[in-house]
Amino acid sequence: MDTMASSELTQEQAQLVARSEELVDRFLDAIWMERGLSQNTLGAYRADLMTLCRELAKGGKTVDKAHKSDLLDFIAGRVESGAKPRSTARQLSSFRRFFRYIMREGMRSDDPTADIEMPRIGRSLPKTLTEDEVDSLLNAPNTDEPLGHRDRAMLELLYATGLRVSELINLKQSQVNFNQGVLRIVGKGDRERLIPLGEESQRWLKDFIEGSRMEILLERQTDYLFPTRRGDRMTRQAFWHIIKRYAEKASIRRKLSPHSLRHAFATHLLNRGADLRVVQLLLGHSDLSTTQIYTHVARERLKDLHGEHHPRG
Repeated sequence: MDTMASSELTQEQAQLVARSEELVDRFLDAIWMERGLSQNTLGAYRADLMTLCRELAKGGKTVDKAHKSDLLDFIAGRVESGAKPRSTARQLSSFRRFFRYIMREGMRSDDPTADIEMPRIGRSLPKTLTEDEVDSLLNAPNTDEPLGHRDRAMLELLYATGLRVSELINLKQSQVNFNQGVLRIVGKGDRERLIPLGEESQRWLKDFIEGSRMEILLERQTDYLFPTRRGDRMTRQAFWHIIKRYAEKASIRRKLSPHSLRHAFATHLLNRGADLRVVQLLLGHSDLSTTQIYTHVARERLKDLHGEHHPRG
């Protein structure tokens, strides 16, 4: 066992680590025999698992007794100390393989990693937009034109609520409640959430609905809140082109994605001291670990977590 790491532990904790280490070594022997993995891969598995074992020992547990909440706490701590989504995903993959092995061996009946969502790393998330860049992007559409007015209302709403692009383009007028100042969204897995609207986004939405929307539709009818000039529902691709065009106009050099404003919404809320769980609810994440990894800003979540300030009051 790593003497430097073990010297930071009490004797009792070191014993727990040693017991966990035996299990880890059995697991590594088994997957090496099964799959003939390289020494580098086995070394990476071992490093990931032993880091977890040491953390669990501090809480009085061996690795085979870990709960989902222990793993989420471990992941949150890693994110706070600056871990990248790719390395978090690799660790989670190591843990998943290990717990499947000990279930197969009859050492436990459940997999604590089963419901933990993997961070999305197919494409690395862009660095978040600054508040000044968001303002430039929001000011880019020409609001004297009906379509420009529509685009401004869409961008305002996206930044004020953190909606997914798919939720934005599928939004219907019946989902907006101006009396209560909320949007009713049915997200992934048919989970419903209510999202508060700031005054700014409400103002843009009302102006658009009462004016430019009717100009775009003329005599046509649609339930969709943001129609195209043909009166149809907008596609994700069309909205992506809109964002790219305005980013260019606003001289934003960094690479954007269709979720850049959702990412900015979450990041700016957290930077202003909002509670991570409030942001989780607003984003519609089923698991807090997704919010932590997706936003990349748990480390800026310093000091205390209170006061749910909103980017677009």
